[in-house]
Amino acid sequence: MKRLFPLSCASALLISLCVSGPSQAAEPNANARPFATKDHPETLVLDAREVDRGLMTSTMQIPVRPGRFTFVYPKWIPGEHGPTGPLADISQIKVSANGQPVAWRRDKVDMYAFHVDVPRGVHELDVKFTVLVNSPDTMSTASLAIVNWNRVLFYQNDTNSHHVWFKPSIILPKGWSYGTALPGPVQTGQRVDFSEVALNMLVDSPLDCGRYYKHIELWREGSAYQELDAFADAPQDLDFSKKLLAEYKRMTPEALALYGSRHWNDYHSLLTLSDKVGFQGIEHHQSSDDRAPADFMTNPKMQLAAGDLLTHEFSHSWNGKYRRPADLTTLNFQIPMQTDLLWVYEGMNQYLGDLLSFRAGIRKPKEYPEYLAAVYAQMANEPGRKTDPLIDTTTAAPWLYEASGSYPSLRRTAGDFYTEGELLWLDVDTIIREKTGGKKSLDTFLHLYSAPALTGPITKTYTRADIEHLLNEVVPYDWHAFFQKHVYEVAPLPPTGELERAGWKLVYTSKPNSFMAAGEMLRHVSFQWLTYGVNISSDNTITDVREGSPAWQAGMAPGMKIMAVDGQAYTGKVLSYVLKQAEHTTTPTTFLVQQSGWYRTLDVDYHGGPRYPHLVRIPGKPDMLAKIMAPHAAS
Repeated sequence: MKRLFPLSCASALLISLCVSGPSQAAEPNANARPFATKDHPETLVLDAREVDRGLMTSTMQIPVRPGRFTFVYPKWIPGEHGPTGPLADISQIKVSANGQPVAWRRDKVDMYAFHVDVPRGVHELDVKFTVLVNSPDTMSTASLAIVNWNRVLFYQNDTNSHHVWFKPSIILPKGWSYGTALPGPVQTGQRVDFSEVALNMLVDSPLDCGRYYKHIELWREGSAYQELDAFADAPQDLDFSKKLLAEYKRMTPEALALYGSRHWNDYHSLLTLSDKVGFQGIEHHQSSDDRAPADFMTNPKMQLAAGDLLTHEFSHSWNGKYRRPADLTTLNFQIPMQTDLLWVYEGMNQYLGDLLSFRAGIRKPKEYPEYLAAVYAQMANEPGRKTDPLIDTTTAAPWLYEASGSYPSLRRTAGDFYTEGELLWLDVDTIIREKTGGKKSLDTFLHLYSAPALTGPITKTYTRADIEHLLNEVVPYDWHAFFQKHVYEVAPLPPTGELERAGWKLVYTSKPNSFMAAGEMLRHVSFQWLTYGVNISSDNTITDVREGSPAWQAGMAPGMKIMAVDGQAYTGKVLSYVLKQAEHTTTPTTFLVQQSGWYRTLDVDYHGGPRYPHLVRIPGKPDMLAKIMAPHAAS
């Protein structure tokens, strides 16, 4: 998963589609015999004809047996890494059998579970409910919609999701097209029927649809292919340049060169372009659910700021879906996930997704040092790291993903194990390259990690010990101590060796960092955490104050709105002017702020001027970053 986080800046077990077996200890009845089999699947018809007004109707026919029966709404959602199943989406539940109503009751403790007493002679329940599509998240507009199947279905409790079968269908609005990795589509008018599919793969195969769309083949080899399925609120947002598409067409060749394998048959990069739908990326085995602003594919600055959106989720097909932490792999969607190894799953993937974006040319390889400088400066100035180790952010991820409010830099966020993961795995890459004289790299590790070369969508689990063992196969090193120091213990600074090892050093100057500027545009925020120590939103509200910074010392707090600076009405340009002028005086800068209807002035004593991070070359040292980010696939 990739969210828009603030840039203030034992052998492995194989699980096939039809055979379960994660090493995760399951609840006692998690392997109960499912009534919905491949020969007698649960049917699901999703009527999306009113999705443009935020409503859909889900109708299921669930195989049952007479007696007490419990059906459940998916709670723990893969890729979202938490109990995020949106119960607020459910309304107007109706249960019937043979045309007669059947009473249902929600469980008093587990609100995701619903109990019914199935009458004698009944072998199928008809269950229907209205889906409130945009509650709580915006998932549809007047011109497009995102369908996550976990939001529109119930299934038999205490069963293995690999063994429960569905026959899904969708009825689209008139004139709309769709994209999905679901198999065997047959369209008749507005209705599309898909082949029978196991529940785990149904949930793993989102569907996007819309009025304005483009289906673009990015890569093909025999029957295997990658497709970009893009949907927009306005047709002009689909006017992709040939140059940009040529860069995206390098995604698969570069990924195959990176991993040396493929674990999908056809892959669909699903992309919605809308200012009404939040920025998001969620990985799936043969597709990705990518959501971006309307001008994401037409504004070059958007690609600079977030050009790793599609590559990050694409990389997850290998790292996250094929190779997955054992304790994150559960038998069904009601069993809690353990997220401690997200520093591999998401942290390494942050590095790899960025790497693929640069190698493919979506962002230029020569620009990586500027990006890396912004990443390093963000983590080096994170006050929460002085008390909380990185492992706490991954263990607490289900909560941190949903956390909001004041002082995120003190609490640390889920974004930390993405951002610091980039530095951690770059460090690993440079250590391997240095110790082998450039003969091996993290690419070498990934070829072992993602072997065998070709399979369908299956999952192979791992533990921390497995990762360390594979790294030692690449190059002998105390990897256990390395990860212990940087992940499991408090680390006042992020990994530092990779910069010098790669031939670069970090400096701060008054010249703006291009990636930070692009990030400000995308996030509608001014990053002043390296100067005054604050972030300021587009409505002039302070969103974070760094502990120990000049703003902190002056008493600034999140939620305050800046009205004036040194007597002038506040604007970004005024603040930039005052920031530069303060270099030539010892007088504090006076901020007029408003908080809860009260006004006050705060004197901020900062005279360091504009301050932005950059990397500069170390004379005489080879440029390892250039080799890492250069294209690796044949043209």
